[in-house]
Amino acid sequence: MNLLEVGKIVNTHGLRGEVKVVSWTDYPEVFEDIEYVYIKKKNDYKRLDISGIKYQKGNIIVRFRQITDINEAEKYKNQVIYTERDMLGELPEGVYYIADLIGLNVVKENGEKIGVIADVFNTGSNDIYDIKRDGQKNLLLPVIEDVVLNISLEDKKVTVRMMEGLEDL
Repeated sequence: MNLLEVGKIVNTHGLRGEVKVVSWTDYPEVFEDIEYVYIKKKNDYKRLDISGIKYQKGNIIVRFRQITDINEAEKYKNQVIYTERDMLGELPEGVYYIADLIGLNVVKENGEKIGVIADVFNTGSNDIYDIKRDGQKNLLLPVIEDVVLNISLEDKKVTVRMMEGLEDL
C-alpha cells in the first residue's frame, strides 16, 4: 500500500461517534472522494469506512461506519489519518505531495549541493523548505518562483537560486 497522511482526528463531535478532522491537504474537499482511510494501530493499519462528511468552522466532521458512539470515538483522538495515494487522483502540474519532496537533494544552479529537504511548512503566503545541511543548522528556503527553479522527482533534485541574504541564514 502506498499511503499518504491526509489529516488528523483531533476530537469527537456529538454523541453518535462523529469525529472532528483537521485536513492536511490543500483541498479538504478531497475527503468527499475518499471511500475509506487508515489509522495506524501499533505496527498495522486499521481501515475506517467513511459514511458521511460535513464542514464546520474550517474543520471536517467525519462519520465512520465502524464508530457508532462517543465512547468509541474517544479512542481515535489524535490519530493520524492515511489514505491510498491512488484515491487522491492526479495533482495539477507544479503541485507535489510533501511526502514526495522530503528527502530530495537541494542544489544551486551550478550543481553545488546545499542539503536535503527535511520538511515542508506552509506560512499561508507560501511554503518553506526546511533543508538539512551537513555540519550546519537547517536552512529555511521560501518556495517562491525566484528561488525554486526546478523540481525533478525523477532525479530526486530541487534546483534553487540563492537570492542575496539567503546564503547567510
